[in-house]
Amino acid sequence: MRLILAAIGKLRPGPERILYDRYMERATPLGRQAGFSPLTSWEISESHARTSKERKAQEAATLENTHSGLLKDRTIPLIVCDPHGESLSTEAFCSLLTRLRDQNCSSTCVLIGGPDGLHDSLLKRAEKSIAFGAMTMPHQLVRILLAEQVYRMLTRLCGHPYHR
Repeated sequence: MRLILAAIGKLRPGPERILYDRYMERATPLGRQAGFSPLTSWEISESHARTSKERKAQEAATLENTHSGLLKDRTIPLIVCDPHGESLSTEAFCSLLTRLRDQNCSSTCVLIGGPDGLHDSLLKRAEKSIAFGAMTMPHQLVRILLAEQVYRMLTRLCGHPYHR
């Protein structure tokens, strides 16, 4: 199953980018071994519309029209990162993704919104809404946490001791 980590906003060169890339590089060979291949990162530019509502709508439209319109396919499960989502344990996150893989989904996308959050259309269509805690966090940090959890999930599935 293709696993897409998508985010509104771009990571600039620097320590956040280095750490994110490090987790993705480590995860890629494990992903192939565990049936999560390819691991893909999408960065969608933030909208510069005047209002939050317009920005979220524009970002949702950009997402649906990016990468051959893959997200227009409503059969592709979408997992959204949202402060009002459910806080999952690492084990529950692993179970969610392995269940989708085992259901023969061709692709799954985990989506991090921009500073204004995600458009209601994306939130409503999500298979699952997850939160990395109740605190407000920088999107760059959430992206690193997501990459680390994907890496941790894959080490668990492949019997690597890191996941402990």
